[in-house]
Amino acid sequence: MPTLHSGPAVADATLEPARQRLASTMQRLLPGEGLLEAPVEGVTLFRAESDLNCTSSVLEPCLGFIVQGNKLMQFGDREMVYGPLNFLACSVHMPVTGHVLGASPKSPHLGIKLTVDPAEVSELVLELGERAPALESGGNCDDSSCGLRVARINRGILGTLSRLVELADTPADAKILAPLARRELIYRVLVSEMGPHLRKLSVADSQSSRIARVIGILQERYAEPLRVRELAGIANMSESSLYHSFKQVTRLSPLQFQKKLRLHEARRLMLAEGLEAASASYRVGYESPSQFSREYSRMFGAPPRADINKLRGGQSIPA
Repeated sequence: MPTLHSGPAVADATLEPARQRLASTMQRLLPGEGLLEAPVEGVTLFRAESDLNCTSSVLEPCLGFIVQGNKLMQFGDREMVYGPLNFLACSVHMPVTGHVLGASPKSPHLGIKLTVDPAEVSELVLELGERAPALESGGNCDDSSCGLRVARINRGILGTLSRLVELADTPADAKILAPLARRELIYRVLVSEMGPHLRKLSVADSQSSRIARVIGILQERYAEPLRVRELAGIANMSESSLYHSFKQVTRLSPLQFQKKLRLHEARRLMLAEGLEAASASYRVGYESPSQFSREYSRMFGAPPRADINKLRGGQSIPA
């Protein structure tokens, strides 16, 4: 049974009016279920009106903000629940499944995702100098190496987030102000309690950065046989250290991670390119279509054909 990690409680009730205003703005911008690419690079707004709208994906380094509703995130052997005025930071690419909880047309789930470039974080850390957050334990995972973390939204973060969303109403202003709002939001997170976790993106020789290099190779060569010795050399680690560190960060072994990458890509091939299950399984490195079907069903909750038909009949939101 996976360990349950709940998002931290909201400490400052005075933020509630501002949260409600932001929720109203998002509902106006998104009157129905779906996604909206905001006029800020890497920012997506999403709305869901039922618990069925969930997805399994490989989450890139990003910040995820819940404005209304709750979400259950599953990754490796972990589960994490977070809700309004909480936000999530992901420091490496991670296979995750996101489940919307308690959404309805009258009370939709509202969220915001901001992808983060490590170069942006590095630049801000250099500018902060001695004020830059130290690399230390923090957050709500069992150890400081976990690639996903949840923290409270503070007043500065909420104010910047609201201004960023409101720029969708004024595209002319957004052209000039959006990059500034994006930079300010990353800065606000960097100097918050989430700072030490986000800073991992900027440290070239941190454990997270080494594992990120390994993840990059796995993403490029997911269909090839797994060669742990080669991956350990890339990370400048022993094989045992790589295995231990990889599991600390991603909550998966390298082999489990590769399997999830293969299944995600097979799902994309069937959905976007119309491949049959057997063809997709061979394309991503499986030798046995029956083994592929079993593992696909365990991961996505239905056999390949049934899952793809369901996806084509409905819409999902980002994990």
